[in-house]
Amino acid sequence: MVIVVKAGGRALDKNIDGIVGDLINISKQERVVFVHGGGDAVTDMCKRLGIEPKFVVSPEGIRSRYTDEKELEVYVMVMAGKINKTIVSKLIALGSKAIGITGADGPTLIAERKKRIVIVDERGRKRVIDGGYTGRIINVDITLIKSLIENGYVVVVAPIAIDSEGTLLNVDGDQTAYAIATALKAQDLVILTDVEGVIIDNKIVKEIRSSEIEGIIDKIGTGMNRKVMLAGKAVNEGVNRAIIASGIIQNPILNALSGNGTVVLKG
Repeated sequence: MVIVVKAGGRALDKNIDGIVGDLINISKQERVVFVHGGGDAVTDMCKRLGIEPKFVVSPEGIRSRYTDEKELEVYVMVMAGKINKTIVSKLIALGSKAIGITGADGPTLIAERKKRIVIVDERGRKRVIDGGYTGRIINVDITLIKSLIENGYVVVVAPIAIDSEGTLLNVDGDQTAYAIATALKAQDLVILTDVEGVIIDNKIVKEIRSSEIEGIIDKIGTGMNRKVMLAGKAVNEGVNRAIIASGIIQNPILNALSGNGTVVLKG
Protein backbone atom coordinates (compact mmCIF):
# COMPACT_ATOMS: atom_id res chain seq x y z
CA MET A 1 0.00 0.00 0.00
CA VAL A 2 1.24 3.51 -0.85
CA ILE A 3 0.46 6.71 1.00
CA VAL A 4 1.20 10.08 -0.60
CA VAL A 5 1.53 13.00 1.82
CA LYS A 6 1.80 16.65 0.86
CA ALA A 7 2.64 19.42 3.32
CA GLY A 8 2.62 23.11 2.53
CA GLY A 9 5.46 25.39 3.50
CA ARG A 10 3.60 26.94 6.43
CA ALA A 11 2.86 23.55 7.99
CA LEU A 12 6.52 22.64 7.57
CA ASP A 13 7.68 25.92 9.10
CA LYS A 14 5.56 25.33 12.18
CA ASN A 15 5.87 21.57 12.59
CA ILE A 16 8.60 20.03 10.44
CA ASP A 17 9.79 17.73 13.24
CA GLY A 18 6.25 16.48 13.93
CA ILE A 19 5.65 15.77 10.25
CA VAL A 20 9.00 14.02 9.83
CA GLY A 21 8.39 11.93 12.95
CA ASP A 22 5.07 10.74 11.55
CA LEU A 23 6.67 9.93 8.19
CA ILE A 24 9.13 7.71 10.05
CA ASN A 25 6.35 5.91 11.93
CA ILE A 26 4.22 5.34 8.83
CA SER A 27 7.15 4.24 6.68
CA LYS A 28 7.74 1.29 8.99
CA GLN A 29 4.50 -0.24 7.71
CA GLU A 30 3.64 1.49 4.42
CA ARG A 31 5.41 2.85 1.37
CA VAL A 32 5.50 6.64 1.59
CA VAL A 33 5.97 9.46 -0.89
CA PHE A 34 6.20 12.95 0.59
CA VAL A 35 5.63 16.07 -1.52
CA HIS A 36 6.62 19.38 0.06
CA GLY A 37 5.75 22.99 -0.59
CA GLY A 38 7.76 25.99 0.51
CA GLY A 39 6.45 29.08 -1.23
CA ASP A 40 7.09 31.39 1.73
CA ALA A 41 10.75 30.32 1.83
CA VAL A 42 11.04 31.06 -1.89
CA THR A 43 9.47 34.48 -1.35
CA ASP A 44 11.85 35.21 1.52
CA MET A 45 14.92 34.23 -0.50
CA CYS A 46 13.73 36.31 -3.47
CA LYS A 47 13.49 39.37 -1.26
CA ARG A 48 16.91 38.71 0.23
CA LEU A 49 18.33 38.59 -3.30
CA GLY A 50 16.51 41.76 -4.35
CA ILE A 51 13.94 39.98 -6.55
CA GLU A 52 10.38 41.11 -5.96
CA PRO A 53 8.09 38.04 -5.94
CA LYS A 54 4.99 38.24 -8.10
CA PHE A 55 1.58 36.66 -7.56
CA VAL A 56 -1.45 36.49 -9.85
CA VAL A 57 -5.12 35.68 -9.38
CA SER A 58 -7.02 33.53 -11.88
CA PRO A 59 -10.62 34.27 -12.95
CA GLU A 60 -11.61 31.41 -10.60
CA GLY A 61 -10.09 33.32 -7.69
CA ILE A 62 -7.05 31.07 -7.24
CA ARG A 63 -3.89 32.97 -6.23
CA SER A 64 -0.59 31.55 -7.44
CA ARG A 65 3.05 32.45 -7.85
CA TYR A 66 4.11 34.03 -11.15
CA THR A 67 7.51 32.61 -12.04
CA ASP A 68 9.76 34.58 -14.36
CA GLU A 69 13.30 33.47 -15.27
CA LYS A 70 14.98 35.04 -12.23
CA GLU A 71 12.42 33.68 -9.81
CA LEU A 72 12.70 30.22 -11.36
CA GLU A 73 16.38 30.14 -10.40
CA VAL A 74 15.50 30.93 -6.80
CA TYR A 75 12.57 28.51 -6.81
CA VAL A 76 14.76 25.60 -7.93
CA MET A 77 17.52 26.51 -5.50
CA VAL A 78 15.21 26.67 -2.48
CA MET A 79 12.83 23.83 -3.34
CA ALA A 80 15.29 21.25 -4.70
CA GLY A 81 18.07 22.36 -2.40
CA LYS A 82 17.41 23.84 1.01
CA ILE A 83 13.91 22.53 1.78
CA ASN A 84 14.19 19.12 0.13
CA LYS A 85 17.55 18.26 1.65
CA THR A 86 16.59 19.57 5.09
CA ILE A 87 13.67 17.12 5.15
CA VAL A 88 15.85 14.26 3.86
CA SER A 89 18.54 14.95 6.46
CA LYS A 90 15.98 14.92 9.29
CA LEU A 91 14.57 11.60 8.09
CA ILE A 92 18.04 10.07 7.88
CA ALA A 93 18.98 11.42 11.32
CA LEU A 94 16.04 9.45 12.75
CA GLY A 95 17.13 6.23 11.07
CA SER A 96 15.06 6.26 7.89
CA LYS A 97 16.22 5.47 4.38
CA ALA A 98 15.29 8.65 2.51
CA ILE A 99 16.05 10.23 -0.83
CA GLY A 100 15.07 13.59 -2.27
CA ILE A 101 14.16 14.12 -5.91
CA THR A 102 12.38 16.63 -8.09
CA GLY A 103 9.84 15.84 -10.77
CA ALA A 104 12.58 16.57 -13.29
CA ASP A 105 14.55 13.54 -12.13
CA GLY A 106 13.88 10.41 -14.12
CA PRO A 107 12.04 12.32 -15.54
CA THR A 108 9.06 11.78 -13.26
CA LEU A 109 6.87 14.80 -14.02
CA ILE A 110 6.53 16.06 -17.58
CA ALA A 111 4.82 19.43 -17.77
CA GLU A 112 3.64 21.78 -20.45
CA ARG A 113 4.75 25.35 -20.12
CA LYS A 114 1.84 27.75 -19.95
CA LYS A 115 2.39 30.05 -22.93
CA ARG A 116 -0.20 32.55 -21.77
CA ILE A 117 -2.36 32.83 -18.69
CA VAL A 118 -5.50 34.79 -17.92
CA ILE A 119 -5.38 36.83 -14.74
CA VAL A 120 -7.59 39.29 -12.93
CA ASP A 121 -5.79 42.55 -12.18
CA GLU A 122 -6.16 44.80 -9.16
CA ARG A 123 -9.08 46.57 -10.84
CA GLY A 124 -10.94 43.32 -11.39
CA ARG A 125 -10.29 43.25 -15.14
CA LYS A 126 -9.23 40.11 -17.01
CA ARG A 127 -5.85 40.29 -18.73
CA VAL A 128 -3.75 37.86 -20.75
CA ILE A 129 -0.04 37.76 -19.87
CA ASP A 130 2.96 35.59 -20.75
CA GLY A 131 2.89 32.29 -18.86
CA GLY A 132 6.43 32.56 -17.51
CA TYR A 133 8.00 29.37 -16.16
CA THR A 134 4.93 27.79 -14.61
CA GLY A 135 3.87 24.40 -15.87
CA ARG A 136 0.85 22.11 -16.02
CA ILE A 137 1.66 18.45 -15.44
CA ILE A 138 0.66 16.38 -18.46
CA ASN A 139 2.40 13.07 -17.78
CA VAL A 140 3.76 11.12 -14.81
CA ASP A 141 6.36 8.34 -15.05
CA ILE A 142 6.44 6.53 -11.70
CA THR A 143 9.30 4.19 -12.63
CA LEU A 144 11.86 5.97 -10.44
CA ILE A 145 9.51 6.46 -7.49
CA LYS A 146 8.32 2.85 -7.58
CA SER A 147 11.89 1.57 -7.62
CA LEU A 148 12.81 3.71 -4.64
CA ILE A 149 9.79 2.93 -2.45
CA GLU A 150 10.07 -0.79 -3.25
CA ASN A 151 13.61 -0.60 -1.88
CA GLY A 152 12.41 0.93 1.36
CA TYR A 153 13.10 4.61 0.76
CA VAL A 154 10.87 7.45 1.85
CA VAL A 155 10.82 9.55 -1.32
CA VAL A 156 10.76 13.33 -0.79
CA VAL A 157 9.60 15.18 -3.91
CA ALA A 158 10.11 18.86 -4.71
CA PRO A 159 7.40 20.28 -7.02
CA ILE A 160 9.58 20.95 -10.05
CA ALA A 161 8.82 19.45 -13.46
CA ILE A 162 10.51 19.44 -16.85
CA ASP A 163 9.09 19.98 -20.33
CA SER A 164 9.87 18.22 -23.60
CA GLU A 165 12.64 20.72 -24.33
CA GLY A 166 14.37 20.18 -20.99
CA THR A 167 13.16 23.41 -19.38
CA LEU A 168 12.62 23.29 -15.63
CA LEU A 169 9.18 24.49 -14.53
CA ASN A 170 7.50 25.48 -11.30
CA VAL A 171 4.48 23.24 -10.73
CA ASP A 172 1.93 23.48 -7.96
CA GLY A 173 2.64 21.25 -4.96
CA ASP A 174 -0.96 20.09 -4.60
CA GLN A 175 -1.06 19.26 -8.33
CA THR A 176 2.20 17.33 -7.90
CA ALA A 177 0.80 15.28 -5.03
CA TYR A 178 -2.43 14.58 -6.93
CA ALA A 179 -0.52 13.51 -10.07
CA ILE A 180 1.78 11.14 -8.18
CA ALA A 181 -1.02 9.71 -6.02
CA THR A 182 -3.21 8.91 -9.00
CA ALA A 183 -0.32 7.42 -10.99
CA LEU A 184 0.58 5.18 -8.05
CA LYS A 185 -3.09 4.39 -7.30
CA ALA A 186 -2.31 5.35 -3.70
CA GLN A 187 -4.46 4.14 -0.85
CA ASP A 188 -4.49 7.61 0.70
CA LEU A 189 -3.61 11.14 -0.34
CA VAL A 190 -3.03 13.31 2.72
CA ILE A 191 -2.84 17.09 2.22
CA LEU A 192 -1.56 18.90 5.32
CA THR A 193 -2.30 22.60 5.75
CA ASP A 194 -2.23 25.18 8.54
CA VAL A 195 -5.97 24.78 9.24
CA GLU A 196 -7.97 21.81 10.50
CA GLY A 197 -9.70 21.04 7.20
CA VAL A 198 -12.25 22.50 4.81
CA ILE A 199 -14.27 25.21 6.51
CA ILE A 200 -17.75 26.21 5.32
CA ASP A 201 -19.93 28.57 7.37
CA ASN A 202 -17.28 28.56 10.13
CA LYS A 203 -17.51 24.78 10.55
CA ILE A 204 -15.13 21.98 9.61
CA VAL A 205 -16.70 19.76 6.94
CA LYS A 206 -16.01 16.17 7.99
CA GLU A 207 -16.76 14.47 4.67
CA ILE A 208 -17.21 15.53 1.07
CA ARG A 209 -18.28 13.33 -1.81
CA SER A 210 -16.66 14.08 -5.14
CA SER A 211 -20.06 14.66 -6.72
CA GLU A 212 -20.75 17.45 -4.21
CA ILE A 213 -17.66 19.53 -4.95
CA GLU A 214 -19.02 21.55 -7.86
CA GLY A 215 -21.96 22.70 -5.74
CA ILE A 216 -19.90 23.87 -2.76
CA ILE A 217 -16.67 25.11 -4.33
CA ASP A 218 -17.79 28.77 -4.27
CA LYS A 219 -18.21 28.54 -0.49
CA ILE A 220 -14.60 27.47 0.03
CA GLY A 221 -11.83 30.02 0.46
CA THR A 222 -9.14 30.79 -2.12
CA GLY A 223 -6.26 28.33 -1.85
CA MET A 224 -8.36 25.63 -0.23
CA ASN A 225 -10.60 25.39 -3.30
CA ARG A 226 -7.68 24.06 -5.39
CA LYS A 227 -6.97 21.37 -2.79
CA VAL A 228 -10.61 20.26 -2.73
CA MET A 229 -10.86 20.09 -6.52
CA LEU A 230 -7.68 18.03 -6.79
CA ALA A 231 -8.77 15.76 -3.93
CA GLY A 232 -12.03 15.13 -5.79
CA LYS A 233 -10.16 14.32 -9.00
CA ALA A 234 -7.83 11.99 -7.12
CA VAL A 235 -10.60 9.83 -5.68
CA ASN A 236 -12.36 9.74 -9.05
CA GLU A 237 -9.14 8.47 -10.63
CA GLY A 238 -8.30 5.58 -8.32
CA VAL A 239 -7.13 6.94 -4.98
CA ASN A 240 -9.13 5.36 -2.17
CA ARG A 241 -9.56 8.58 -0.19
CA ALA A 242 -8.08 12.05 0.17
CA ILE A 243 -7.81 13.81 3.49
CA ILE A 244 -7.25 17.53 4.05
CA ALA A 245 -6.13 18.14 7.62
CA SER A 246 -3.96 20.18 9.95
CA GLY A 247 -0.21 19.79 9.68
CA ILE A 248 0.57 21.86 12.76
CA ILE A 249 -0.65 19.48 15.46
CA GLN A 250 0.98 16.50 17.16
CA ASN A 251 1.12 13.43 14.90
CA PRO A 252 -0.51 15.28 11.98
CA ILE A 253 -0.37 12.44 9.45
CA LEU A 254 -1.63 9.79 11.84
CA ASN A 255 -4.37 12.22 12.87
CA ALA A 256 -5.44 12.59 9.23
CA LEU A 257 -5.30 8.86 8.55
CA SER A 258 -7.56 8.36 11.57
CA GLY A 259 -10.23 10.29 9.67
CA ASN A 260 -9.81 13.69 11.27
CA GLY A 261 -9.91 16.80 9.10
CA THR A 262 -11.98 16.64 5.90
CA VAL A 263 -12.21 13.28 4.15
CA VAL A 264 -12.95 13.36 0.41
CA LEU A 265 -14.48 10.18 -1.04
CA LYS A 266 -15.70 9.09 -4.44
CA GLY A 267 -19.42 9.20 -4.98
